[in-house]
Amino acid sequence: MAAKVFIDGKEGTTGLRIFDRLTGRADVTLLTLPEEMRKDPEARRARLHEADIAILCLPDAASRESVALAEGSDVRILDTSTAHRTLDGWSYGFPELSAAHRRAVTEGARVAVPGCHASGFIALVTPLVQAGLLPEDAQLSCFSLTGYSGGGRKMIAQYEAASRDAELDSPRQYGLTQTHKHLPEMRKIPGLAYEPIFAPIVGDFYSGMEVTVPLFAAQLRVREHPVEAVRACLKAHYAGSPVVRVLDDGETSALGGFIGANALAGLDSMELMVIGNDERLELVSRFDNLGKGSSGAALQCLNLMLGAEETTGLAL
Repeated sequence: MAAKVFIDGKEGTTGLRIFDRLTGRADVTLLTLPEEMRKDPEARRARLHEADIAILCLPDAASRESVALAEGSDVRILDTSTAHRTLDGWSYGFPELSAAHRRAVTEGARVAVPGCHASGFIALVTPLVQAGLLPEDAQLSCFSLTGYSGGGRKMIAQYEAASRDAELDSPRQYGLTQTHKHLPEMRKIPGLAYEPIFAPIVGDFYSGMEVTVPLFAAQLRVREHPVEAVRACLKAHYAGSPVVRVLDDGETSALGGFIGANALAGLDSMELMVIGNDERLELVSRFDNLGKGSSGAALQCLNLMLGAEETTGLAL
């Protein structure tokens, strides 16, 4: 029997992409609301109580409201907002992090989809902390390049307007107060003692993301050949993953000295790279902020929750 799935907030960028990708699947029956009722609390409550799984594509406050409206029902919730990512009782929707994470997503009643920037940072740092190569009290920094679609409808309209501010022609750093909403999960999920210094940057391209964590070799518990040791650790961690792949040295060398942040636009996969030398190195993740950083990650989690093949509907 097809599972009944309700997308609360399907009119936004993430919700529309998930809705389109679920349309026509034989294992899913999509529950909808008429346009005039999509913000009606009682109408939403009825759909939430009718659904087997609800996907929340809403701002934080509205997501919390939906969870409250779902009380008393058996609906399982998959939330794409920031609201629940670090709360007890919620599974973190990055199944590649460990067998426990995969099991928690597969069996969970409440699953939080990771943030886009956070996904790239956590994918790089968590295996090193788990393996003991990077101490939990490491004080890290991170910068991230993202396409403007990550800013939602308002930012998309700004960048795609026929007449726009010339400032949009250049990359723009934001999150200037070091209080970015992804920071709590960037600390908690890898098990770090401190939040990293984080510099997100939005560029004049629609989608794609490149997250970089620079390291001095002295920060690692590795005596020789740190680039090789870190790459080997990541390869062992993600061995067999159909979604996350660690590039070999030859593959990174073949990039010609440049790493394009939008190279995986339109895909749901993620590439990890380790570059540098025996003194200074960089950990780099590259993916689509709307793919593994958003709707693709949600679809992957939904597949696991449904008991479907993990990569069903993913573009890899």
